[in-house]
Order: sequence, then structure tokens, then C-alpha cells
Amino acid sequence: MASVVVPDYDVGIAFCVGALGFDLIEDKDMGGGKRWVVVGGKNGGRLLLAKAMTEAQSAAVGNQAGGRVAFFAHTDDFAETHARLVEAGVIFHEQPRHEVYGIVAVFSDPFGNRWDLIEPKEMIP
Repeated sequence: MASVVVPDYDVGIAFCVGALGFDLIEDKDMGGGKRWVVVGGKNGGRLLLAKAMTEAQSAAVGNQAGGRVAFFAHTDDFAETHARLVEAGVIFHEQPRHEVYGIVAVFSDPFGNRWDLIEPKEMIP
């Protein structure tokens, strides 16, 4: 499991569950404004959504990997997933491209983090 720093738990849930289609696995109140929020993709993998609580954490929102791709969303149907994400308002930075490892395109979450949408080669018929 990896963590992603978000400005607000509910905004993070809305993107991950609403746009990406992840499942909300856990959402527990920990007191003091903190929650334990875990989302997970249909093909595995989990993210802990961590609300920025300090100035330094707020500065990291959307730039967790210094402008590089930080997260990877795998799919077994690139065309369908890409179309669904575009319909949901997700911003892609490039057209889908074929690489030796599969079909890929870079997109950003609402916070500015960059993601790869990937259909790995072994999933391509």
C-alpha cells in the first residue's frame, strides 16, 4: 500500500471512487480530524488517502513525485477505461501510446499528481 497526500479526504474519495472506479475499503474516524481512508483498484493495489495536516504536507499535495509519474492504474481494457476517465473529466497529458510493456497514457489527478493508465502487454489480446 502507498499513501497519497490529499487536501481533503472526501475530495480524494470522490476522485478515486467516482472517477477511477476504485472501491472504498476503509473509512474510519481516528479523532482530531484524522481518518484512516483506504481505496483499492479492481486489479489489486491499495492507496491510503492521507489528509495534509501541516504546511509541508500541503506543499506536497499534487507533487509527491516532483512532477514525475507517481501512481499506476492498470486495466485490462485500455480503450474502455480511457473513455470512462475522459468522460469523468480526467485530464490526459498525451494520446494513448503503444510501448514494449503495453498501452499507456499519462493523466493527472485533481491535485496534480501524475499517473500512468496502463494496459500491460500480457493483458493485450
